[in-house]
Amino acid sequence: MNVVALIAARNEQLTIGRCCRHLAEQGVRFVVIDNESTDGTRDIAESFRGRGLIDVVSFPYAGHYDWTGLLECKERLARRLDGDWFLHVDADEIPEAEHRGTGLVDGFRAVEEAGYNAVNFDEFTFVPATETERHEGTDYVAGMSRYYFFEPLPLRLIRAWRKAADVRLVPSAGHAADFADRRVFPRHFALRHYIALSMDHLRHKYTHGRSYSAAEVTLGWHGWRATVRDVDLRVPPAAVLADVSTDGGWDRSRPLTTHAFLA
Repeated sequence: MNVVALIAARNEQLTIGRCCRHLAEQGVRFVVIDNESTDGTRDIAESFRGRGLIDVVSFPYAGHYDWTGLLECKERLARRLDGDWFLHVDADEIPEAEHRGTGLVDGFRAVEEAGYNAVNFDEFTFVPATETERHEGTDYVAGMSRYYFFEPLPLRLIRAWRKAADVRLVPSAGHAADFADRRVFPRHFALRHYIALSMDHLRHKYTHGRSYSAAEVTLGWHGWRATVRDVDLRVPPAAVLADVSTDGGWDRSRPLTTHAFLA
């Protein structure tokens, strides 16, 4: 089975390599859409040639985060590329199969054999648990242990699909792949979201590192990201965090509908 991941990135040198490494280890091939990064993102992505990378595609930077354009690019690639299953992934995410001991390729094979053609992911958001905790330049997947289950809506992240000529990502702002005769697997895969590797990283990423399309903000896209200030960001309360387990299980008992680092 040929599984292809589509990753859009701009200035994601802290996370793009770990994301690509994970996909390659899972036997997933991937395309990186580089949004004219000014850091080492493109060079890191190019280093995976011969190790899962299909190509690095250039996408022009419009002076703001053109999410509509990037999603349209992913739609075109998903229609054009040779693949059985496709994954819509961000650079700071690590997708996993339903059971942690099962690889993604085997996971999608089981989904297809069961008669389904789309997969929803449950998001587990990993965050620094103190002001001084830092994971820049480290294997943060191994080092970060505190997370919360983020679920503002059910079936919020239908981010994997069996190849379909009419797949659409834009209408849902990238949250749910839509296409004719979509059949969503009833059990969810896991998405580790490493939204920030330190509190400094969080503040820089969302209050200094990005600007957003006014048209998309008017549509309600980007939510808190479009208006957040440094003073709005805090260390998440310890009471809402869970510890990553060694047995492959996830704590879904306390779903949060807003991010725990928002004051």
